[in-house]
Amino acid sequence: MLFNSYEYLIFLPVVFLLYWSVFQKNLKAQNAFILLASYIFYGWWDWRFLGLIAFSSLVDYWCGLRLGATSSRTDEGSAAISSVDKESIYKTASAAYKSEKESSGPGSSLAVTKNPKFYLGLSLTVNLGLLGFFKYFNFFIDSTVQMINTMGFQANSYSLQLILPVGISFYTFQTMSYTIDIYRGKIKPTSDPVAFFAYVSFFPQLVAGPIERAANLLPQFFKKRVFDYSLAMDGMRQILWGLFMKVVIADNCAVFVNQAFIHPENQPASNILIGAVFFSFQIYGDFGGYSNIAIGTGKLMGFNLMQNFAFPYFSRDIAEFWRRWHISLSTWFRDYLYIPLGGSKGSKYQSLRNIFIIFLVSGFWHGANWTFIIWGGIHAALFIPLYLFGKNRINIGIVAQNKTLPSLYELGQILVTFTLVTLGWIFFRSPDINSAVEYLHNLFDASIIQKPQMDIRVYLFMIWVLIFMLLEWVGRREEFAIQKMAFSKHALIRYGLYYGLVMAVFLFARKEQEFIYFQF
Repeated sequence: MLFNSYEYLIFLPVVFLLYWSVFQKNLKAQNAFILLASYIFYGWWDWRFLGLIAFSSLVDYWCGLRLGATSSRTDEGSAAISSVDKESIYKTASAAYKSEKESSGPGSSLAVTKNPKFYLGLSLTVNLGLLGFFKYFNFFIDSTVQMINTMGFQANSYSLQLILPVGISFYTFQTMSYTIDIYRGKIKPTSDPVAFFAYVSFFPQLVAGPIERAANLLPQFFKKRVFDYSLAMDGMRQILWGLFMKVVIADNCAVFVNQAFIHPENQPASNILIGAVFFSFQIYGDFGGYSNIAIGTGKLMGFNLMQNFAFPYFSRDIAEFWRRWHISLSTWFRDYLYIPLGGSKGSKYQSLRNIFIIFLVSGFWHGANWTFIIWGGIHAALFIPLYLFGKNRINIGIVAQNKTLPSLYELGQILVTFTLVTLGWIFFRSPDINSAVEYLHNLFDASIIQKPQMDIRVYLFMIWVLIFMLLEWVGRREEFAIQKMAFSKHALIRYGLYYGLVMAVFLFARKEQEFIYFQF
């Protein structure tokens, strides 16, 4: 089910009303209803894959219990969840520990091993195995066949007609973080299967994130949720802004982007340039829009999800860009891959190796294509000079924090960073390496100074892109662009903003377009 579909327009109000009227007084009933709604939401796309997410959830639920029963590690990270009533999530776990230990005798079916590494390994193997099979099986087969053929041997390609389950890259990472954190002693497992299954399949962020940590989201399923009007209104504003980003900005950029990338050799470089710039706005409006709708929907249900985008196109260098783009994924790789590899604590060589690994894996996470790996390598190459010269953490705060406009130097930094990111997106968007190289070849041509051959509607749409960036700039200090604008003392400004965005969504709405990150 798409956020920008008529089905969701009916689904969300029905779920909202039932959630706060019929099930409000019973927390367990609320969680069960969330689980049911989430499975309906996911099954609307393809009901056959409900078994896959249920199986993944069951494996990690059981592994979490066994890790809690066998691990002797200290609860060194419990402070991370104390702010959300950790006692409520722990109280059910204590009973599980007792029953698990009592049932771990020689005749018990659960008495496989007392080594916690076994259960962690089982969890990672199942999750990465499912992800690898559905997402990367054909890629590895095709790459192996190509390599054999280039060596002078003949090999036949064999591939399966696999359908990539929507959201598998997101919910597998979410469940893996749960078992890893239990193994590390940062959280304790829950013995409530309904709450855990609801945590894994929570419909607002199920198919494209944010990738939530158990320490943040899971305890919220054990905390009594009371309807908060101000939080719900904030959620509605964030949903509206997300729809504007998706329907108005991303979907309309896509029309020209598709034209530019299909036959770049038949177009002037000025068209190619605008196509690349529009793709930067398309992917941001698409994925950032999804995240805002997801977070806003979570607020309607009384949940707080992590911010996933923090105005990344106002970044002054690549390092700052990655602190503001797809935050839930970049921090996931930092905590569960980069730091375990040694982070920046080893030698320069080890640190550089870890940086390359983190960016290449990040690229490969996005898809089974060499273009994504090259895209990750490009960002690694842009990040490493900052790291070597100790410049990777100089731009921590918000640009022009206490000023209306940036300085000329800051503006230059923003434009250079945006240009580098846009060039990298060309590989991300292209179907293969040859197409990306051809696009770049046609981009750096003398015709770049020619007047673009575009319909007048494209020029008019540029005005909307400028309005979008203006609203982003004004609201860059907040969680999302229009969060505080709605509190303007002038009713004309406040309601004019609402009506303007709503009208833009309906006027510019095209045929339902899937979100780009559904393919990942």
